[in-house]
Amino acid sequence: MNLADPTKIHLAKDLVHTRPLVSCRFDARGRFVFAGSEDCTVQRWDLATGARVALTAHESWVHALASSPDGETILTGGCDGRLIWWPATAAAPTPIRTIEAHRGWVNAIAVNKEGTLVATCGNDRMVRLWSMADGSLIQELPGHPKVVYQVAFEAGGRYLVSADINGLIIQWDVLVRKEARRLDAAKLSKYDAGQGVDYGGVRDMAFSADGSLLACSGLIEASNPLGAVSNPAMVLIDWKAGKELRLQRPKEDIKGVAWGVRSHPDGFFVAVSGGTTGGVLLFFKPDQINEFFKFAMPNTGRGLDLHPDGVRLATAHHDGHVRIWAMKAKPTA
Repeated sequence: MNLADPTKIHLAKDLVHTRPLVSCRFDARGRFVFAGSEDCTVQRWDLATGARVALTAHESWVHALASSPDGETILTGGCDGRLIWWPATAAAPTPIRTIEAHRGWVNAIAVNKEGTLVATCGNDRMVRLWSMADGSLIQELPGHPKVVYQVAFEAGGRYLVSADINGLIIQWDVLVRKEARRLDAAKLSKYDAGQGVDYGGVRDMAFSADGSLLACSGLIEASNPLGAVSNPAMVLIDWKAGKELRLQRPKEDIKGVAWGVRSHPDGFFVAVSGGTTGGVLLFFKPDQINEFFKFAMPNTGRGLDLHPDGVRLATAHHDGHVRIWAMKAKPTA
């Protein structure tokens, strides 16, 4: 059990960049927080000192970030299609390796628990497996008919899941590198015939600590897709049965998208919503439809991560801030 108490959440650290941020990740050892920026850089902050360093090599926004299990390597994926390996702790990081991973955006990166495989997905509708050691392509995994937004390894490491704009989730058997089954989160997707667009999809995924549940975040009730009018929501899937357990949504009418979701070791999920309502953190128990706690932030949320200590959260914001939140009582003077 952790000492986290979401009802006591407060701002612990405010880290500022000059341009809007679209993503954030802690390294696996929790020493740094990294954020992708609209100025094509990745910003790194030392959590102990607040020192900021820019990682510069992408030519577009960086939506995808991942850490190696030992925390020594950070991987970044940009809208330029590049996948880049970086030394996480170097004083002035320069790329270790750069590959052209996808035609168009790299939307997500996942690293398996052994730190040997890297999975990516992109706007070219492909899922690819790479060698962590040398960046060589191990396998292409075709199967999605539309843009693929997310990839995640399940805790055991044998299976990879990928999810797309239509809410199709494909489970891949990494040992044989073939499709194992398909899961459905289509409630998070909508086709708007009037505007001729698919909208929504699975924007993030997280397995519960015991591996029994898969939480998929996104949106529902998109009344005006191109106007970004929608409500944040999560589809919770029973992993063993491969079926939807429930649709989770806020009690109140919050306008936005659940851009990120993380599983907490204490058994709850936390999602970040960003949109016309602003930035909101939503805390859900698996057996309930609505959140048990809601927390409003100063600016719209665009990225979320959970620190290895289980107490701190990072959120990335349009106003250029990475905010570090502590889910515990404030220290007394």
